[in-house]
Amino acid sequence: MECSEMDSLVRKAEILIEALPYIQKLYGKTVVIKYGGNAMISEPLKHGVMEDITLLKFIGVNPIVVHGGGPEISRMLDKLDIPSRFVNGLRITDPATMEIAQMVLVGKTNKEIVSLLNQKGSKAVGFCGIDGRLIECTKREAVSSEGEAVDLGQVGQISRINTSLLALVARDEYIPVVAPIGVGPGGESYNCNADEVAGEIAAAMKAEKLMFLTDVEGVQEEGRVLSALTIAQVHELIERRVIVGGMIPKVQGCIEALEKGVTRTHIIDGRIPHCILLEIFTYRGIGTMIMKERKLYEHEKL
Repeated sequence: MECSEMDSLVRKAEILIEALPYIQKLYGKTVVIKYGGNAMISEPLKHGVMEDITLLKFIGVNPIVVHGGGPEISRMLDKLDIPSRFVNGLRITDPATMEIAQMVLVGKTNKEIVSLLNQKGSKAVGFCGIDGRLIECTKREAVSSEGEAVDLGQVGQISRINTSLLALVARDEYIPVVAPIGVGPGGESYNCNADEVAGEIAAAMKAEKLMFLTDVEGVQEEGRVLSALTIAQVHELIERRVIVGGMIPKVQGCIEALEKGVTRTHIIDGRIPHCILLEIFTYRGIGTMIMKERKLYEHEKL
């Protein structure tokens, strides 16, 4: 065997050893992954994410996948000549839009993800919040920029996550894949924000990690990615308008999950191949980790 080939094999072994303390730390723990952004569009990235999630399951971690699907819903509404309307980033969901959202999220997107995971050797099972009353909701209230009340239609405010079904499936040999459709007191369907669903599920399951796959590198200041932040630092960055726009709901979801018992939260760039493994199993990780207080694992270098 040539020297260069042996060096390559040794480097692979070193990578596995680097991952060992993280595997030990996460064994038997729950990791909730909000799957969205370009990682849901690019075929190579799709397959990379599914391989990462499958690997997590086979080394003893319990992943739960929550997905969105807003762009796909918009495309279907356009085809049917149904206008898309938003207030404060929330889609106004009348009965016709609700029917399309449920069809796309549950019937199409969810099953595509389940199928991809199963192709990688996983045993994935698809759910939405209606199944077992997994995501219980009430009607969400909203106010316009002018301060007037706005009827969002069937947009849900999450009131409860019923964890028994998820716990039964995730702690067995299966990977739950959850579509963000909730159920109301009278059995009516609600369109829910997928980031909020991921955060609430992570909190209810007392997850070790909550991970948001996005189309940005993480929280940035002056062009530099901030690798680790505490809740107090996040509030400061919002006040200084370093964190703005679409990043605000992500960090707020992280904070709420941390305050409800999740150990760590992460905002990572889903455009990077195998981003989940790079974040979880390397000393430096990628993206931005948000913690209640700064407490690192042994060997971490942030």
